[in-house]
Amino acid sequence: MPDTLRVIKLTTTPDDHRIAQLAAAAIGLSLIDAAIPLPLPGIKPGLANIVTLIVLSRYGWVAAAWVSGLRVFAGSLLLGYFLSPGFFMSLTGALFSLLMLAMAMRLPRRYFGPVSWSILAAFAHIGGQLLLARLWLIPHDGLFFLVPFFAMAALVFGLINGLVAARLLVELPANALPCNGHPDPEQNYPVVSPPPLSRARDNGEP
Repeated sequence: MPDTLRVIKLTTTPDDHRIAQLAAAAIGLSLIDAAIPLPLPGIKPGLANIVTLIVLSRYGWVAAAWVSGLRVFAGSLLLGYFLSPGFFMSLTGALFSLLMLAMAMRLPRRYFGPVSWSILAAFAHIGGQLLLARLWLIPHDGLFFLVPFFAMAALVFGLINGLVAARLLVELPANALPCNGHPDPEQNYPVVSPPPLSRARDNGEP
């Protein structure tokens, strides 16, 4: 019996294109993040969180979770630590920060925004990583002596990333993030119709 070829066609939506492009931006920032030398292991600026905050503000928590998850998995593959302890540390931090952002979004928008979200997510991220390290990698209470250093780093970097995200949200219009190289089809753009052919001929146009 001859073998038959089965063609599987994947249908993508503009939302899929948007998430893929934003995840690629977050992955690129993660690679830059990994190249920055820092004095204490585990402390990173978290530049990719800027993209996550922008996605959270513009497109909601689900889109932000997709971008964050793709960034963790793809970044670990590119940097060569997939399924290593570093991967699980990064995954745990991302999960804790996403849970914190899900709760922070319910806070009054009048008093809470990208800056406060970023600080809360940074503390949740480092808290989840310290918890996993204590339970798995370094089962010793001496680990908690490093909490003040990690907390200070979370406050500083969370504040900086939140300010950058807030600034970009102001500078970039809502339709500035493209979908597959084209403007977002979900936005309502004015449609300019061409003039009728008879009017164009009357005006001497070819």
